Amino acid sequence: MSIELSQFFQVFFEESFEGLDVMESGLMSLDTENVDNEMINSIFRAAHSIKGGSATFGFSSVAEFTHVLETLLDEVRSETRGINTDMVDLFLQSVDCLRELLHGLQAEEPVDTARAKDLREKFEAYLDVAPGAEAESNGVAAPAGLGWNITFNPGEDILRTGNEPLRMFTQLAELGELTVETNISQLPAFSAITLENCYFTWQLTLMGKKVTREQIDEVFEWVVDECEIIVEPIVDEAASAAAATAAATVAAANAAVAAAQATAAVAPVAAVAPAAPVAAGQKKAEPGSIRVDIEKIDTLINMVGELVITQSMLGQIGADFTFDKVGKLQEGLQDLERNVQVLHESVMQVRMLPISFTFNRFPRMVRDLSRQLNKKIDLVVKGEQTELDKTVMEKIGDPLVHLLRNSLDHGIEKPEDRVKAGKPETGVVSLNAFHQGGNIIIEITDDGAGLPREKILAKARKNGIIGPDVGLTDEQIHDLIFQPGFSTADVVSDVSGRGVGMDVVRRNITELGGHVSVKSEEGVGSTFSISLPLTLAILDGQLVRVGDQVYIFPLVSIVESLSVDMKQVSTVAGASDLLRLREEYIPIIPLYDTFGIEPDSRRLESSLIVVVESDGVKVGLVVDELQAQQQVVIKSLETNYQSVEGVSGATILGDGTVSLILDIGGIVRLARGVAPLQVKAKAA
Repeated sequence: MSIELSQFFQVFFEESFEGLDVMESGLMSLDTENVDNEMINSIFRAAHSIKGGSATFGFSSVAEFTHVLETLLDEVRSETRGINTDMVDLFLQSVDCLRELLHGLQAEEPVDTARAKDLREKFEAYLDVAPGAEAESNGVAAPAGLGWNITFNPGEDILRTGNEPLRMFTQLAELGELTVETNISQLPAFSAITLENCYFTWQLTLMGKKVTREQIDEVFEWVVDECEIIVEPIVDEAASAAAATAAATVAAANAAVAAAQATAAVAPVAAVAPAAPVAAGQKKAEPGSIRVDIEKIDTLINMVGELVITQSMLGQIGADFTFDKVGKLQEGLQDLERNVQVLHESVMQVRMLPISFTFNRFPRMVRDLSRQLNKKIDLVVKGEQTELDKTVMEKIGDPLVHLLRNSLDHGIEKPEDRVKAGKPETGVVSLNAFHQGGNIIIEITDDGAGLPREKILAKARKNGIIGPDVGLTDEQIHDLIFQPGFSTADVVSDVSGRGVGMDVVRRNITELGGHVSVKSEEGVGSTFSISLPLTLAILDGQLVRVGDQVYIFPLVSIVESLSVDMKQVSTVAGASDLLRLREEYIPIIPLYDTFGIEPDSRRLESSLIVVVESDGVKVGLVVDELQAQQQVVIKSLETNYQSVEGVSGATILGDGTVSLILDIGGIVRLARGVAPLQVKAKAA
């Protein structure tokens, strides 16, 4: 019976990408001055698993590249070879290379092996150098080698195991010019000779600059445990100085390559637009997969069992129903409600993953960018075990990348500037996640220069975003950085400063039902705070009625609800009415005008106003009636119909009717365009 291996491809790719994450994380935390052997072992095991799996499935490009990587790792873990910073850099580049190869194979696209070939040559150059003689600044042999001296002392029983020295010498001769000297000093008298024993040792000289240590090791691979084998490079003394010069050149080239890779690995998120709807007939993206804790599966199975029992009980009541069984029927329905609620919570837990799946990419990014920017930066990660819905996690990655890049580039100062300001020369960026109510809060904090208040204000006035005489609070000034095209960068670089991105960050977060805010103090630092719902599948909503239609407001967007006191309402010529609420003037938006619905009354004093907030802007939405609060299951309007401005989705209520879930930010844009900044009311 033949086995179709392609059915296991997805598992192989998932495990390989997890292995690469293990390798990258281990390499990032590795201290070359005090090497953790267990860490090296875990990195080696991950590489070994990828090599074995790729060879099994016929992915030769990955298997061949990983083999030479594994060989060098094996020497490091056996402590026959040391490890330095440049070697770690090379290992990290190999992780990136393997990730590219695997992504190409997974997508069934042609694989570009040029980068793998270049890195493999660098690994082989390390292996060409005897352990302990590595070049300090790169992976080339120093000094230059002409060939190899090989001492081969086989054990007496080598012939009994079927190994033939002549065959090994023939293989060596195919690699280069081979000279063989036989030592017969251990040969006994003729009468004492046993034909199955080997009494000879050999001194071999293999000339050839392109012959690698790995090639020699492969020849003796099957007898290495039964013999004494000493391999030493033949050094060309005259070429030592040239080799040192070449080493410096290669080091500079490697630094340039690493900088380019760092830039490519964290390309600006500003260029990434929100995902477009799938057109009719267009192939949708392949569904992903998720690994689930077995305890969560056990909980689901137990709850299904409880539902089966409840269903059986209700079935018996229904089969022979009499009015005296109403009490049991009510008990059964209560059990059903309780079990469905627990089942619902358990199913939602299946989609929850630790946010570490997103956070794990950032230590590498900070390391590469800090080198590119010539800054010293430590990244502190907290709350990485905080759980978040898989869909939200996938979509929050790019906004986090952009915010973190801004903290590294704009926030943290150069080491010399920090010292002048009385700060440690190493800046600290903190990434923290925690639950707050029904939301998850993600904070990016830096101890850098903070946002330049006067510079932001001057740029906003110059660009016409605000008038020359408008007075703003610090919070409103900081909020200006989220305006489209706004930037205070003096120099446009490949890291930031193009004036795009922060508005995209806010829009992407808003589309997830969250919001972003910033607090900053000049000379002290900044904190960007993102609030997100735990899941996109379930929403805590407030039902409101406008005319004969029922809509749902996300509960997280509601500030308060109130009856209208006309003394607090002001009419502005050419604009909507304004509600004075404590120290703010809030625009009033009648939903019946927005959606073209006939309300119970058009008189404000006969209506209710629900004050909602989106992107830091408050508006008052006029409704006829507040109804119940309840959790609703969100159905995508875009998937089932098309995208509608002001509507984020729909749901089916308990009575079977369909109700639209409103996108508060979209309602504001639909009714008023871009809402103006709130103005503090003057004291009466």
